[in-house]
Amino acid sequence: MHRFFALAHRFSALPTRSCLLPSLVLPGLALAALFAAVPAVHAQFGAPASGTRVQDTSALHPPAGARVAIVEFGDMECPMCGHSNPTIKAAAAQYHIPWVRHDFLIPGHVWSPVAAIDARWFDLQGKELGNEYRDSVFANQAAIYNPRVLRQFTERFAAAHHIQLPFALDPEGKLQAEVEADTELGRRTGIDHTPTVFIVMAGNRGPHYIEVLNIDQDLYRDIDQALAETPAAESASVRLHTPIKKAVHK
Repeated sequence: MHRFFALAHRFSALPTRSCLLPSLVLPGLALAALFAAVPAVHAQFGAPASGTRVQDTSALHPPAGARVAIVEFGDMECPMCGHSNPTIKAAAAQYHIPWVRHDFLIPGHVWSPVAAIDARWFDLQGKELGNEYRDSVFANQAAIYNPRVLRQFTERFAAAHHIQLPFALDPEGKLQAEVEADTELGRRTGIDHTPTVFIVMAGNRGPHYIEVLNIDQDLYRDIDQALAETPAAESASVRLHTPIKKAVHK
């Protein structure tokens, strides 16, 4: 069985909120007691007022062979992640660019650690199936309010795809370790809210990226700008570290 993170606090889901970490950032997620000690998650209306203070850029690059990609750090119980998910999915499909999805667990969310493990188990059956599960969870997020309901949802999803769920999806804790490693990657990057979305570009002089500060309003525009700028950035006559807008970092 999953190792549930038993928490007293449950985040009140509103579709126009992003989820913010408290000032204490977790160094790891293996201990439920550490989760319980973290102050309650706060919420902020709308998009964050300023960009992420990126500390480690190792996650901010496209997959091999891609020129531009979307990189997202999200939590499956985050209301704003659920709100933004269809927009990001549609943009990735329209532009035919990769969408790299990282787990970034928010303390106080009682079922998202389990959902993240479940999604990675479906990844093992096929990456497209894993992403379909994530999309389905986001679409039904309002009806999932505890780990028991999540399990029922997951069983129905598996049955609809003619898959028999094992009693224990992660008996050795390997998938949980992957989720924790993703969250640690986000912590090193400097992530403090979900969803955090970057448009990342390939280049030979280091990371080049735009943070999407308002997904509803800016996502398509930022992708257009990245696609327009990337050929120029790959030219020897252009310096890759030159900012292309106020939300671009190097």
